[in-house]
Amino acid sequence: MAIEKIKLPSSRIPESPKVLVIIGPTSGGKTKLGVELAAQLDGEIISADSRQVYRGMDIGTGKDLAEYRFGRKKIKHHLIDVVSPQTRFDLAKYQRLAFQAIQEVLSRGRLPIVVGGSGLYLQAVVDDFHLAAVKPDFKKRALWEKLSAEELFKQISKKKPDFATRLNNSERHNQRRLIRYLEIIEAGDELEISRTSEKIRRNNKDSKTPYNFLILGLTCPMEILKIRIKERLEYRLNNQGLIEEVKRLHQEGIAWRHLISFGLEYKFVSLYLQGRLSREQLLEKLTIALGQFAKRQKTWFRRWEKQGKKITWLSENKLALGIVRKWLKN
Repeated sequence: MAIEKIKLPSSRIPESPKVLVIIGPTSGGKTKLGVELAAQLDGEIISADSRQVYRGMDIGTGKDLAEYRFGRKKIKHHLIDVVSPQTRFDLAKYQRLAFQAIQEVLSRGRLPIVVGGSGLYLQAVVDDFHLAAVKPDFKKRALWEKLSAEELFKQISKKKPDFATRLNNSERHNQRRLIRYLEIIEAGDELEISRTSEKIRRNNKDSKTPYNFLILGLTCPMEILKIRIKERLEYRLNNQGLIEEVKRLHQEGIAWRHLISFGLEYKFVSLYLQGRLSREQLLEKLTIALGQFAKRQKTWFRRWEKQGKKITWLSENKLALGIVRKWLKN
């Protein structure tokens, strides 16, 4: 494919700077499309993945840094390998760094391309969330991290039943997010509890974000997605050293419970390394969990669309370039 560059003016940042966003489920081809468009439109990738921010967590998070090339052209990327897995990293930190990266890219006259599947991270940027000011309670977090998502949700249900009923299926299965909700509840910040729930669902017509976003969503039938998920998982287990990566992280001092809190690959491989799952059970249970995760991602994006967010859905990547070129020229 010939490289055709469309460069944003470098002399000044436009009044409403344009930011491209590419969303979709795991194994859906987001990175590939983002890299192709970045190469052709003089762009840079800003990752919106809640786990790719951690250094050393490469195989399990699917960083695939070798993919950030288009021919001989290396594509610059941001918010990958930002902190140690032992460092606390939350939504507020991500949002701040994402806005900072967007401004840096724009200041160079290039196109920011936000790529990822972490719905809450994406919405925090696109909808410009005003996040809770409640500070983390690390002592309580250490205790809560020993609990499952189901147990954490039960605690929230007892403390704030009305709030609990408003949480969607994805949130109810997200241990880290539930811990954050418990922190806000324990701090007694009723206003922020209300905002936390509302921010995720609001139409956001009153958003004061200074950017002009175009959101492209990649679609793929679940039957095909499940095949891709299993093939990619088997490759990571058999060829890339996923199990060895998790073993190394534990040897470097990361507790099993902390690795498990990262979910999916890190959870199930940790259970396998502790002898709590066989190799066959690891593959079976993790394949199912990844499929369920992909479904939750799809549900999140569809709900975001129902809230009023315009998403242009694509079944073929080749349609993307024409859409983005037209948007950039308007």
